[in-house]
Amino acid sequence: MHPHYRPDIPYPEAPEILQKRSLLPHDLEDMEGALKEVYHWMYLARRTDDRLRDLFRQGLVYGTLAGGQGNEGLAAPIGLLLDREIDVVCFSHRNLASHLIWSDHLCDHLCQYMANSGSPTLGREGNVHHGDPLNRSLPIISHLGPIIASVLGSIDSQRRLGHNALGVGFIGDGASSTGDIHETMNMASVLNIPMVFIIENNEYAYSTPINEQYAVESLASRATGYGMDYTILEISRTEEILTAFYRIFDEVRRSGKPTVVEVKTLRLQGHAAYDTCHYLTEDIMESWTRRDANPILRERLVRSFGSEAMAEAEREIDAFLDTCVQVSMAQPPIPEQDLEREAFSHSFTPVQWKRKDAVVRNLTFAQALNHAHKMILEDSEVSIILGQDIATYGGAFKVTDGLFDAFGRGRVVNTPLAESATVGYGIGLAFNGHRPIIEFQFADFATDATTQICLNAGTFFFRSGARLPMVLRFPCGGGLTFGSFHSQEMEALYIHFPGLKVLYPSTVQDAFDAMLAAYEADDPVLLFEHKGLYRGLRGDIVLHGDHHRVWKPRLIREGHFATFVTYGKLVGTCEKVCAYLEDEFEYSLELIDLRALKPVDLDPIRESVRKTGRLIVAHEARLNSGFGAQIVSQMMEELFFEMEAPPLRIGALDTPVPFARSLEEMYLPTEDSITGEIIDWLEQFG
Repeated sequence: MHPHYRPDIPYPEAPEILQKRSLLPHDLEDMEGALKEVYHWMYLARRTDDRLRDLFRQGLVYGTLAGGQGNEGLAAPIGLLLDREIDVVCFSHRNLASHLIWSDHLCDHLCQYMANSGSPTLGREGNVHHGDPLNRSLPIISHLGPIIASVLGSIDSQRRLGHNALGVGFIGDGASSTGDIHETMNMASVLNIPMVFIIENNEYAYSTPINEQYAVESLASRATGYGMDYTILEISRTEEILTAFYRIFDEVRRSGKPTVVEVKTLRLQGHAAYDTCHYLTEDIMESWTRRDANPILRERLVRSFGSEAMAEAEREIDAFLDTCVQVSMAQPPIPEQDLEREAFSHSFTPVQWKRKDAVVRNLTFAQALNHAHKMILEDSEVSIILGQDIATYGGAFKVTDGLFDAFGRGRVVNTPLAESATVGYGIGLAFNGHRPIIEFQFADFATDATTQICLNAGTFFFRSGARLPMVLRFPCGGGLTFGSFHSQEMEALYIHFPGLKVLYPSTVQDAFDAMLAAYEADDPVLLFEHKGLYRGLRGDIVLHGDHHRVWKPRLIREGHFATFVTYGKLVGTCEKVCAYLEDEFEYSLELIDLRALKPVDLDPIRESVRKTGRLIVAHEARLNSGFGAQIVSQMMEELFFEMEAPPLRIGALDTPVPFARSLEEMYLPTEDSITGEIIDWLEQFG
């Protein structure tokens, strides 16, 4: 449910047999009664899935409809056994029964599928992707592997907050092949996080059979490689599933250790509503039907309670479903929204900094960042630092030096070499109320976590309304002969994706301010730190409390002939270029440091260009599709008739970053090359 939106709709009251949403230990003493409770939810889920399929064919339900027919014998027991007050879950496409049990009214779920004004996500999220952030049910993305790590982070957060909670994540047999699953299993084992990995093995990943997916005896047996126990269950045996998961949840909750459960499930319909299942034989379909837990359990309950009692319960559920469908269909369309504004939360959570109005002298750029980290860890108890080699080693560039000794493993967490799982873990922490800071050894390595950063974290607030305060630190930039995989400037890549904020400081003071400002933001912030500045700059920092000024451009020097826009390490280079051009040629350039690349404040640029009539944009990133192109295009769209000359863009060559120093100097914009390009431009258009 979107935290900012609760539809004020008079939904019909659920029948008494659907009022109970949990099974406690004493309930299992009456196994027949417990199984009847399970069956009620299994039946509702099956009937709802079938009804949604009919509505989809009528054009009344949208998106990719992935039914859970055949999976109810797993989903319903899981939903009833978990502690909805403290546990963390991420249900899959096949777990409608779990969704219905976990939270909200049936109409909320129906309206979500119908994408009308009753949609709990305001129509922004896909049908069954939505989850329920208010109740620790994480929304999913279609990249099914990466979603599991977020459960890991959220359950760790719950444990840190003092709750005896566990986490449950669902994986299909197909998703079990993804690298993210193995990263996350390894991380759960290394960090001892009480997570239950449930593998729903329905024998087909869309149309790919299991013999083309894996060669091990069972998917669950992979747990052994990560030091975890595993269990294998059969979907048709509902009592066995109920008692096994009761035992497993109890053991994981007490031990704090992760485990893997593989359930041999069914997919009685296609992968999605458009799947014709032509790749399945009649024999396969018939064998699946014989294992369907719904009729098997019903037959048992008829023997215990009688056929009329079961039929009466089903009639009650059918009537409730019919009414809910009618009520949901009657809701008006989604109202218009300011979609671009809703990409961000636009909120900040200020920290009560204990030290203010102080000056710390003669710090390097890296030391300023380190000082900011210390302040954050001291003054914000929900802060956590994550990354590779950040503990005793102090990070690849010593930005986290000394933090582990001062704050311990609980606050400064050395992670395995698993960039994607680490970001997913951070997403889960942030989702649940912590505020993680993640250091990448090099910005280049963040490409391994692109799905988590761009498609999960970046879209999180828009999809769910849940704030996601996290800082991702990217040591970037060339000039140090590190070669192609340790030197790239990739800010334009991440700026392209919505929901991500981007800061790129160029001074010691701005590095300190940017760290604090990024930490207080309630959205994911990418902090680009040029490696050449870590030891290449020194200066004083003032703890003035005005660190949010880094979200606005900084006017470095005034001028009247042209507006010169840059950021990062090139700021210092461009200052020298401006001084030279004014001394030698009396060209006065107005130099502006952007500092914040997203959201970018272009008002000072507009004002300056209106004054000068000329625009130069320089960055170390490649010229091809670099961020400078966006600035130039916007200025040309708005100020074309006020321009005295075509804009000039300066950037790196469109090649991989070369290794040899002489070649890297050819690749990068330098003081001499920038000066030469500007002089040529001035001679042509000045």
